[in-house]
Amino acid sequence: MSNDLDTNGNLHGDSSLLSRVLPKSFYEPFISDLTKRRIEDPIRALLPLEDRPGVISLLAGKPNADTFPITSLQFTLRDPLTNEEVPVSLSEDELARSLQYSGSKGVPDLLDWLIGLQEFSHGRKRGEGWDLAFGTGSSDLIYKAVNAILNSGDVALIEAPVYAGVIPMFHAIGAEMLEVGGDQYGIDAKGLRETLENWPTDKPKPKVLYTVPYGCNPTGVTSTLERRLEVLELARKHNFLILEDDPYYYLYFGDAPRPPSYFELERDQPEVGRVIRFDSLSKVLSSGMRIGFISAPQPIIDAVVLHTMNSNLQPPTFTQVLSLRMLKFWGYDKLRAHVDRVAEFYRTKRDVFEGLMHKYLAGLAEWNTPEAGMFFWFKLKLPGSESSGAAADEGDSEAVIRTEALEHGVLALPGTVFHPSGRKTTYVRASFSLLPEDQVEEALRRLREVILRTRGEAAAQ
Repeated sequence: MSNDLDTNGNLHGDSSLLSRVLPKSFYEPFISDLTKRRIEDPIRALLPLEDRPGVISLLAGKPNADTFPITSLQFTLRDPLTNEEVPVSLSEDELARSLQYSGSKGVPDLLDWLIGLQEFSHGRKRGEGWDLAFGTGSSDLIYKAVNAILNSGDVALIEAPVYAGVIPMFHAIGAEMLEVGGDQYGIDAKGLRETLENWPTDKPKPKVLYTVPYGCNPTGVTSTLERRLEVLELARKHNFLILEDDPYYYLYFGDAPRPPSYFELERDQPEVGRVIRFDSLSKVLSSGMRIGFISAPQPIIDAVVLHTMNSNLQPPTFTQVLSLRMLKFWGYDKLRAHVDRVAEFYRTKRDVFEGLMHKYLAGLAEWNTPEAGMFFWFKLKLPGSESSGAAADEGDSEAVIRTEALEHGVLALPGTVFHPSGRKTTYVRASFSLLPEDQVEEALRRLREVILRTRGEAAAQ
């Protein structure tokens, strides 16, 4: 049963908000043909009934825990406030639970904790027309949501440049990806409005907009409040859903106050239920544990969980129980203290990287200072890129980065891979998350030599 349904199957919560929540029938045209053909796994659909008091289950072919070789688990957890390292153990029951199958939606106790986190972070309470499911990282959930909504030929608006990892997801479905540009203030809402208002009358309008609103990968840009409100208005007017992919929400280190998420903002909109939010704790707790969750209207959650039943059965129980033990041990306030420390760590890494960019790339590249995330997005001043006129060929970073830079021992990504169209661009993405200062300096020194050689200038300059 949904987390926002009472025992009679009715929504409960703020009546003024619930009157604005879109009904289940609204999502019928948004559900893909593939999803409509999916059927429930008959075993997985009944697994929650095993938790009913008094039920003796002969249902699932679960292996006997007596045969599992792991008999105890203890780990050390750093306290975010005191920096003290505290030993934490899984109880016998927690360990037994972690090593066994669990539901496709996620471990109920963890789902409850994450629902509480959404209230803590975004002011969204249970009972407001949304639900939550856990996944094997947010990418797993994005893939399933995209498949749940889009058919071949459907149009998807894609904030571009975009995280290169999602382009294959839309491509495999056969969706038409329409790029929506942006600037230092975020997504280009004005351009998006013009595109939608001049849409061909004989062509169905886009079903979704995919956006990374905080520390956009690759640009590092965080969309302003004004841009977000414009996009929400356009979503209502032109009837599309917003796929809010937000892995860098907790890595915001901009000087201005953090703008509210789309998920938070839509609570006060005339309609509630167009935002499908993807969260990740991979960047702040562990990338290898693959901690992702989706917050979305119930029909979308149901479609994603059905996909999980048909594909990987469930997200790993071990990851979920371990995550829950850690999160409950900290609580929401200590998690916030931890992510604030992590954000400050990356702010320092950013500042070191940018200082060395000024030293080695001043006059050879242009960039905006990222406000979140792990990346610099910079434009190389290559031959032709400084020509005047709108039609001037601004050059292409592809050969410079993939060939010359690599031959000089520097590995980065050319900007073309972040455009669904594959168009040429002089932009480059570089990560500042890992390298120590001396390696950053050497990498940028080598890149300077490559750019100077490409420009036909002496490297000694």
